[in-house]
Parts: sequence; C-alpha cells; structure tokens
Amino acid sequence: MSAGDSIDSVQLDLVGVLVDTPANVPVMHLREQAGERRVLSIYIGAAEASAIRIMLDGHTPPRPLTHDLMVNVFEDLGAHVNRVVITEMRNHTYFAELQVVHNGQRHVISCRPSDAVAIAMRAEVPITASRDLLDEVGQVIDESEEEADAEVLEEFRDFIDSINPEDFQEK
Repeated sequence: MSAGDSIDSVQLDLVGVLVDTPANVPVMHLREQAGERRVLSIYIGAAEASAIRIMLDGHTPPRPLTHDLMVNVFEDLGAHVNRVVITEMRNHTYFAELQVVHNGQRHVISCRPSDAVAIAMRAEVPITASRDLLDEVGQVIDESEEEADAEVLEEFRDFIDSINPEDFQEK
C-alpha cells in the first residue's frame, strides 16, 4: 500500500477557473461533491489555467498539449491514472498526487494541484482532496448568494442580448 492509499479523501467537482483581480492571477475553484460542499480556491499558473479551460470549454487541441501527452505516455506504457488527490498545504503551497496503476502496482507521483486536475480531466478520473485539508482550509460558500449572483449575471446577459447598436445613437 502506498502513502496515497491511506489518505481519507473526499471527491471534488471542478467549479471553474477565474482570474482574481486585482492580482490578475488565475484561481481554480474545486467544490466538495457532498456534505458541506466546501470549496478549495487554489492560485495556479496561466498555462495550467489555459489547459484546464480548454477541457472545460470542450475543445480538443489539434496536437497534444503537455497534459494530454502525459496521459498518452501512461496509456502507451500500459499504465493508467486511477485518481488525483490534493493532499495538503504547507507554507501557503498546495500539494497533490497522481495515483497511477501499472502492472497491478499503485504508484504515487507528487505534482501540483493544477497539473493533477488537468490530467484528471483528460484521463476522466476522480479529483479528490484530503479530508484533513478540507477541514483546514475549505471554505463554506453560501449557495443562496451564488444563486443570486448567477441570477444577476443571467439578467445582465439577457439585457446585453436585447440591445442594439442603434439604442446608443443620438437622436
């Protein structure tokens, strides 16, 4: 049994990747699927944010990107990613693991959470986090506020869709 097997983990959903202002840095948001539905917000690099956004938007790049290449290498070597686990935060830095199975043996590979999520999306495997990590840094978001924000955004989209350039011409 590897270290990764002993982690009590919780499955997460990728909510999205947004740009934090004013820092102008991408932030990946992951939400607990059940229970308190706590959120992990993790600052990530622009390249990883782009790799994740491509998958969220349902695009397939014409040539494999780095994370596609990793999954292809695992598959060509007869291995597969079983799941990814965001394990801990030390000194304001998050850590993650890829759990890979090859010839019946489980291998745990340390990585950044953004790379883990980008690979998990391509390999179509669960994204999980240590329960201890969620207990320590997971944020409970009031879903009624989220729904209200989504409603305001939808109303704004409807407004934008309904206007014509002529509406702004002087008469």
